Amino acid sequence: MATSDEHSRSRLRSAAVAPANWTERLSEQQFAYVLLLPTLLLVSTMAVWPLVNTFQMSLHADALFSGEYVGEFVGLENYVELLTGQRNAVLGSPFVDLSQPFQSALTVTLIYVAIAVTLETILGFGQALVLDQSFRGRRWVRVAILIPWAVPIAIQGLIFWLFFQPGVGFGTTIMRDWLGIFSQNPLINSVDTMIIVIVADVWKTSAFMALLILAGLQSVDRSLYDVAKVAGASRVQQFRYITFPLVLPALLVALLFRTIQSMRVYGIIETTGGCSTMPSLTCMVVDTFRSGRYATAAAVAFITAGIVAAVAMIYIVKFADLEVGT
Repeated sequence: MATSDEHSRSRLRSAAVAPANWTERLSEQQFAYVLLLPTLLLVSTMAVWPLVNTFQMSLHADALFSGEYVGEFVGLENYVELLTGQRNAVLGSPFVDLSQPFQSALTVTLIYVAIAVTLETILGFGQALVLDQSFRGRRWVRVAILIPWAVPIAIQGLIFWLFFQPGVGFGTTIMRDWLGIFSQNPLINSVDTMIIVIVADVWKTSAFMALLILAGLQSVDRSLYDVAKVAGASRVQQFRYITFPLVLPALLVALLFRTIQSMRVYGIIETTGGCSTMPSLTCMVVDTFRSGRYATAAAVAFITAGIVAAVAMIYIVKFADLEVGT
């Protein structure tokens, strides 16, 4: 009887040790894939399936009066009509129209992303360089820089709406009377609203860029600067040959995050000038979906997802090239 119990316990121990022995036989790359498998399954369930379902919906006609989400199968007709401007009357603003860059959803989004991300990167890099130095009160300065980033988007939009509201805030007076670049009511002018949204976004998000870049600066070996000083390198040369190359991977990660987030801009637009004044891709998706044109909204959403994925791939490939180069 005792022998039988010992044999059972031995089999249980072998069964418990077997998975560990199996993982030990795996290479580092295979083991990494095993660890990533739960995440990949979760991403497939939460992201890939809705994306596939959205694409399938976009291949059908809108069903406004049938009580169904989508109508009959029409293939790529929604995409063709979006890109050729045949849906402009339905959408309320053109999807893409180079003759009206500040009324076209695609060009508005791209212009906004290019200007906002560039300014946030420059200001964030400058803030990170300052915060990387040792000075009295540095901890409090870091906290102060983070305050705008912690402000919710709705409150942020309300702040800038009040600031540039004629008769309420003094922002319009400064921009119109002192600088002469705003109209009487900038919140109903497309160009003025884009400037306001960009300023609001830079005010809030440059701190995010500063934090990520600062993390890269903190990892730079300080002895490199001592060697550079002994060699007679100026501050500009130290930045060019030490700081920038070593912080570039962190900078690319920050750019990737901000570019993807900026491509999906919606809240700050809706709470300031409104989507009718500054139409973005996400604004077009939301407004079209609310109007009951689910198939058209799905097509716009899928195109937006494709653009975001393309931008992300460019960053990832560039980052991989840098890693290989180092």
